[in-house]
Amino acid sequence: MKKLLAFFSVLLILTGCGDGKDDPVVVSNSSGKINSVTVVMENELWTGEVGEAVRRHFAAPVDGLPQEEPLFSLSQMPPEAFSGFARKNRIFLRVQKGEETGVKLADDAYARPQKGVLITGETNEEIISLIDENAEKIISTFKKTELTEQQRRIKKSLKNDEKLEEQLGVSLKFPTAYRYAKESDDFFWIRKDIPTGSMEILVYEVPRSVIEKDTNIVGNIIEMRDSIGKTHIPGRIDGSYMVTESAYAPYLFESEIDGNFAWESKGIWEVKGDFMGGPFLNYAVLDEENDRYVILEGFAFSPSARKRENMMELEAILKSAKIN
Repeated sequence: MKKLLAFFSVLLILTGCGDGKDDPVVVSNSSGKINSVTVVMENELWTGEVGEAVRRHFAAPVDGLPQEEPLFSLSQMPPEAFSGFARKNRIFLRVQKGEETGVKLADDAYARPQKGVLITGETNEEIISLIDENAEKIISTFKKTELTEQQRRIKKSLKNDEKLEEQLGVSLKFPTAYRYAKESDDFFWIRKDIPTGSMEILVYEVPRSVIEKDTNIVGNIIEMRDSIGKTHIPGRIDGSYMVTESAYAPYLFESEIDGNFAWESKGIWEVKGDFMGGPFLNYAVLDEENDRYVILEGFAFSPSARKRENMMELEAILKSAKIN
């Protein structure tokens, strides 16, 4: 196999994607639903093993959702159809056969903002190898692009967060569609009603020792969540309250919020004593100066409905946090 091209080769114009030499410089705004990827490849590649490799990575199930939903909604089209409005989608992946084997990234090739990735190989086997080797980086790039777009949309109409700053030293950008459902000196519950249920945000603080009392970080986070749920998040039935789903341990990752180390956990919540549940995303953000963890959590209740976009919105909100 020829030496791979650098993954993040930044191009002003995606010369490898155009069918001619007269592709215009970017002048228009990009468009498209959040988490929707245009996949440009020949139909015979899409229906074969190359298309299967794309679907295996880019339509893999999202971690931490109660029902299986793909990372991205994929829309395939042959190269001859990739023109006009079709080129305006915010993120696209082009896979093709050619002599110049490698992976290239294009910034704002046909619209702005836009991320495009071109994968070229001489054979199906080479293309599949490139997809397998670079999928994680490409997915990370696409997710970052979509998160930035989600935050841009949120900023159009922001709720006042002075209460959070005054009580907890936390700044958070969330839309005016949310309201304060519960607030105190050290605990805030913020929520938004949606047609199929609700979306919730919790912001509070705990001593550093609560998370770090031993090496079982995920166990400590579960214990903390369940304690908060029992104290602050009642269910519909008297005596019921929110807990972490006991049948499945949450996913745990190392992350970062506002330059601070954070434990990221995602999993399923349920209501003890009632038939309610849904996905949650929790960030335990280390504030070393104040010897505490700031807890930022988002969870959704939307029975029988898809929740990927709900959780994407909550992630965008939580990642906007500033710890003062």
